[in-house]
Formats: sequence, C-alpha cells, structure tokens
Amino acid sequence: MNPREGASVFEAVLPRMSAFESFVGSPAAPPSSKKSNNIPRRKEAKKMRRSNEDRIIGLDVHLEQFCRSDPAANPSVLSGVDGKSNSRQVVEYNLFGTVNLLEYCKRAGAGFILLSTSRVYSIAALAKLPIEVEDRAFQPKLDSISITGISNEGVSEDFSTASPLSLYGGSKLASEILALEYGDAFHFPVWINRCGVLAGAGQFGRPDQGIFAFWINAYFRRRPLKYTGFGGQGHQVRDCLHPRDVAAIVWKQMQSPQRLVERIQNVSGGVLSAMSLAQLSDWCAHRFGKHEVASDPLPES
Repeated sequence: MNPREGASVFEAVLPRMSAFESFVGSPAAPPSSKKSNNIPRRKEAKKMRRSNEDRIIGLDVHLEQFCRSDPAANPSVLSGVDGKSNSRQVVEYNLFGTVNLLEYCKRAGAGFILLSTSRVYSIAALAKLPIEVEDRAFQPKLDSISITGISNEGVSEDFSTASPLSLYGGSKLASEILALEYGDAFHFPVWINRCGVLAGAGQFGRPDQGIFAFWINAYFRRRPLKYTGFGGQGHQVRDCLHPRDVAAIVWKQMQSPQRLVERIQNVSGGVLSAMSLAQLSDWCAHRFGKHEVASDPLPES
C-alpha cells in the first residue's frame, strides 16, 4: 500500500510539516527536530532556500509550484465576506492548498492529517437549537432537542454539515471530503481533526484568531471590549484547547495510521473547558480587577 513498507507512512511527510514554529505547529514538531540545526526558526524560514539538508521552508502551499506543505487560514466565520479579506484567497489557502498537499502525499506515499475546524457544522441547524441562559452562558435545552449530533457533551461528528457554513467552513468541509477521497483512491491514511478554539501562550490574540487570548489581553490592558450579538450579554460559549493537546493526538495518529476507527474526529477542550465571554470576563475581573465591557445586541453573529 505504501512504498515505505515497515515504517509509519507519516514519516515520509515529517520533513514537510509546514509550520514547526507556528502557534499550532511548534508543539507538533518532532522533539528531536526542535534541537536540530536543520530545522529553521520562524524568522530563518522566510530567508531559506531549498537544499538537500534543509527541507522545512516558509512557502505558500496554495501555490502549486511550492508543493511538487496545512495552509495558514483565517479561521473567522466572516472570512471573505467582511470586506477586510479576500473571498478567493480564503478558498485558495484552505481548499487549493489542501489539494496541493494531497498531491504531494500521493507522490511521496505519505499519510495526511488535516487540522480542520468545528466551523464545518451547519450555521442554520445551530441557530435553530433551543437554548436558555444558565450561569451567564447559553446552554442547549436538551429536553426540547430531538436532532442527531447534540447532547450534554456538546456537538458530535454526526451533527449536520448542511450549508450555510460560511466560506471558511465550506472550504474546510470541501477539503475534508477531498482528503478522504484522495486517501481512498491512492491508498494512503487520512485523519481529519475538527478543532475547537485553540488558545495558549504565543498566540496572535486577535478577535478572529484566538478569542480567549485576545479577550484576556485586552481586559488586562484595559482596552475597549464589546459583547456583540445575541442580546449583547456575552452568553456565547466556546471551548478552549491547547496546541499541546492537539499535538498529542496528532502523534498518536501518525504512529498508528491503520487503526480501525473513524477518520473524522472532533478535537476540542470539551464541556469542562467551555465558557462564555461573560464568564471569561468574570475570570479576568477576579485576577485583574473590574473592567467595563460594552454591549451591542445586534447583529446576531
């Protein structure tokens, strides 16, 4: 099935991991690689040229000529439609970049792990869920819900992925489908990890990339904050997941590529690590002192 018989098929792609020094990529780098002089640091990667010794370089994987390595994406539900980002670029990075990596895996006989997103779940189906407020956070009214994929543990992989999803979510779902089709057609293992909100030290901390880091930093520095949509009370809930936890899962998948389990996994912090913005503000106030947060009840987004 794989030209590198006897070794993990993922070993073939280790030299091509595209973001060892990124917020998510760094914890996933091989421990030995982090100490190697052949692995460039973030600033060095931009200056490097391809050679026989140095295989990890900073390139845009949505350009086919650089993959003959997972693209950086803006994980915002508003990507491509907010007037601040380019809709074509959202698709190029997420979908075309995935295709280029899949083509590389096909040629190299390597396995493929896609860090996808919980944004692939249907916006319309989620918006229709009956909810109530408990302890300053939205909770689903489970007694009134009969659809598949929702429980007291949250949203499962069986939840609807019907459109609309957002351009970002749609391009990620299309990437998932293509990855599974490539793996089946060309006989290499594929794992798809639908990640929740990643958070931790070293993150950019922007509203669209790392809401937890953004909120804590802004609260600490007394910068303007606002609860937007859904009544403007900050009851929206998200989970929190550290890249080291993602790295642990990725390494298990790489070491056991042929395990007979579902190829699509929800990877999140779960209910125990979930909190609303209002609860996060309470957490910040307890540590940094009270800070005023504005309210804008519309739009619901």
